Amino acid sequence: MWDFFFNKPVNTRPSGKIPVQALTREQLLAVPNNTVYRLGHSTVLLKLHDAFWLTDPMFSDRASPMQFAGPERFHKPPISIDELPPIKGVIISHDHYDHLDHASIMKLAGKVDYFLTPLGVGDILIDWGVPAAKVRQLYWWQETEVDGVSFACTPARHFSGRGLFNKNQTQWASWAILARDQRVFFSGDSGYFDGFKQIGAKYGPFDLTLLETGAYNANWPEVHMHPEESIQAHIDLKGRSLLPIHNGTFDLSMHSWQEPFERIAALGTVQGIPVMTPLMGEPVSMHDIKSARHWWGEVDRGKETERVQVKGQPVAERF
Repeated sequence: MWDFFFNKPVNTRPSGKIPVQALTREQLLAVPNNTVYRLGHSTVLLKLHDAFWLTDPMFSDRASPMQFAGPERFHKPPISIDELPPIKGVIISHDHYDHLDHASIMKLAGKVDYFLTPLGVGDILIDWGVPAAKVRQLYWWQETEVDGVSFACTPARHFSGRGLFNKNQTQWASWAILARDQRVFFSGDSGYFDGFKQIGAKYGPFDLTLLETGAYNANWPEVHMHPEESIQAHIDLKGRSLLPIHNGTFDLSMHSWQEPFERIAALGTVQGIPVMTPLMGEPVSMHDIKSARHWWGEVDRGKETERVQVKGQPVAERF
């Protein structure tokens, strides 16, 4: 904690602006199924079975119980909650502030049909005022189905708690998202463990893995993965392409902000694993595997952000 607050390197936050591709509701409604968007941190929007699904929605300015202090966003979300289309389901991994954000949940509650959570996390939502009929709480290895998409609550190696006196009172989890023609794995937060092999054996192979790759540190290897471990988890899960998450939005560790991108992209090249690193808000098709896009290399070079019109796309922020 002393190092975190008093000996932080200067490059844990970008000196330039993170490029963000703006999104509109009309664009989202028009895209085909099996399209994925990173909105920041561990928030991913998926279009499956003509419906939208959202992981760990975090739209607030700070990952903190108060909005005047705590880790501040590097970039705005590509789309506001008000502009989002109706959401069929929100998938929550655990109750930490950078994954379970009160303001985001309350703004989303009216446009979301279902909230899928590990045990205990759903009780938090109900206490906040989310109708109990919208909440489904699952324990590890339990499954549920929503409009033709199956969800399996799968193990993770992490912890929970939103205060000093409620540590590990709720469950944490990863999720297997099993659509008719696509399988997606969402890690939430997890240290590396043999559970990935068990999940891969039971629910793999996965077309896409959304794997935590950021906020790691040698002092907490049990609860967050280093990039080498994220690659091994992807292999254990029998994944096809990998989209690293939990990076590029908040300063939560001691490594440089771009290090997770650099390391995971290089490892993917060496091992022949497609690692996708889209701009925040850039569409990714699960059918069109792309190699890593090294956009982060330009951010700290002192260039000003330019808003440009991309052919066939809404206004984007690029360098």
